[in-house]
Amino acid sequence: MLFWERLAEQRIEEAMAKGEFDNLPGAGKPLPEEPDMATVAPSLRMAYRILKNAGYVPEEVLLRREISHLAQLFQGCPEDEVPPSIRSRWLLLTQRLGELREGNLLLQDRYFARLVQKIGVRQVKKSPHEAG
Repeated sequence: MLFWERLAEQRIEEAMAKGEFDNLPGAGKPLPEEPDMATVAPSLRMAYRILKNAGYVPEEVLLRREISHLAQLFQGCPEDEVPPSIRSRWLLLTQRLGELREGNLLLQDRYFARLVQKIGVRQVKKSPHEAG
């Protein structure tokens, strides 16, 4: 056990012996389940909860927020009227997000859009035959 772990355990045991944890709200009850933790491995949930309570936000979430904000700024604008600074910032953010996902996000999005379009076209073509 590392020094810091032993020190933390010692302090917790001392506080328990003094009764500092006795009258805390929710004492003796299990921690409430958080719906966003359903996909997190049980062994990592406590660490994620600590990070969340400390205000930590993963880089991917921050990037997605800013990308969405920039996309809203130039939504409906003709492509040639988007300021170069906004366009370059948006491209930089999408590239960084793609790196976090271990790939090119713009290529992934284009592929996904083509796939959805292709599937959508096939479904439209099939539906008249299925109805008849």
